[in-house]
Amino acid sequence: MSNQLSVIIPVLNEKNNILPLTKKIKKNLKRFKFEIIFVDDSSTDGSIKLLIKLKKKFNFFRPILRKKKKDLSQSCFDGINKSKFENILIMDGDLQHNPKYIKKMMKLINNNPLDVVVGARKLSAGRKKGLTETRRFASVVLIYFFRVFNIKTSDPMSGFFLIKKKIFLKNKKFLFGKGFKILADILINSQQNLAVKDIWIDFDRRYESKSKMNYKVLLIIIYFYFRCILKKIINF
Repeated sequence: MSNQLSVIIPVLNEKNNILPLTKKIKKNLKRFKFEIIFVDDSSTDGSIKLLIKLKKKFNFFRPILRKKKKDLSQSCFDGINKSKFENILIMDGDLQHNPKYIKKMMKLINNNPLDVVVGARKLSAGRKKGLTETRRFASVVLIYFFRVFNIKTSDPMSGFFLIKKKIFLKNKKFLFGKGFKILADILINSQQNLAVKDIWIDFDRRYESKSKMNYKVLLIIIYFYFRCILKKIINF
């Protein structure tokens, strides 16, 4: 059983959320050996200065500052590549993913032959939890579309999941590597049959920042989807 964990958090203009999230993670991982890697994509709200300051305060704090680059998947890739531990947790920086679930996710992956543990959202309750109707609808539709790939999770669009680093490294060259949905990318394009388990999570309301979901992001996701469909047909 491993109690070592690298937490990868891609951020863009999340200054007011960084310290509260760091404190919540620290509180929930008291018995773990961990590092928190905030990967900043050229924020303009003062996030970078705060990350540098917190690096001096916490010995587990390892920020990565990406200049003039804005891509969530690539931010996660950079974080994973520079991580120290075998267990990798990906989560958002807007406080919508509650760190209280991390211990349960670690227990599952340590005590079972699993490659990935997904924090699956209860989208039926999305509106009550601050998920806009448009974003909830988009998530439901995209989840339905991705079922054609026989993905072993109820929420392939989740941004909150735990994965073995060796699984990522083994499949990295096969991944699309662009856009906002790294989990779907891994599950669809992995060259092995991954063992995946869901845990249900409450999707908390967003604090102090705006959603990065927009038409450009949706177009990238749609392009990714049809690219995967074409790849599946060619390899059939």
